Amino acid sequence: MKRLVTLVLLALFSMGTLSACNTMKGAGKDVQKVGEKVEEAADKTGGTSNP
Repeated sequence: MKRLVTLVLLALFSMGTLSACNTMKGAGKDVQKVGEKVEEAADKTGGTSNP
């Protein structure tokens, strides 16, 4: 019985860890896309040009 409980807890922990990785990867992609859009807007308005 102890072994079964240990295996179930290990499985739940593993699932939680793997889903968190996927969530962070997706969030990183979203942040990257936002950054690209900000750069494009700055280029269009001349916000990144040096005087």
